[in-house]
Amino acid sequence: MGETIWKPHTTVAAICEREGYFLLVKEKVNGKVVFNQPAGHLNPGESLRDAVIRETLEETQYEFKPGGLQGIYRFVPDGAPETTYIRFLFCGEVGARLNGALDQGIISVEWMNYAEIKSCREQHRSPLVLQSIDDYLNKPSYPLGVISEIFS
Repeated sequence: MGETIWKPHTTVAAICEREGYFLLVKEKVNGKVVFNQPAGHLNPGESLRDAVIRETLEETQYEFKPGGLQGIYRFVPDGAPETTYIRFLFCGEVGARLNGALDQGIISVEWMNYAEIKSCREQHRSPLVLQSIDDYLNKPSYPLGVISEIFS
């Protein structure tokens, strides 16, 4: 019975788009400045929907209303084969910007168009940044009802 159970990290991310511009965060991670969607870990007892609303607000100070599930991704970072992330990507409406402080490590909040995002690909936190936007632009999202309300 000495077998360990594999436990991936569950994360959420938000695709926030306004008139061709996407909301990204510029953050410092492991001493490196990178771009990412507003994203973060699911907390114990928290629903996926509540997590993406919370993470978007904490990282950008923008209100976010999920409208659909854009995709589910499995990511294993280079150099860390023992670590796996399962990412639930939501698309939705961006609301008002509040005046609170940004999460620790966030340098700034940036609205960038697709060409700008593609041109700084080497600064993306992971390949999921561009893949998420490509999927948003080219694939349908799924209704939030695909996520169980009872067991979320």
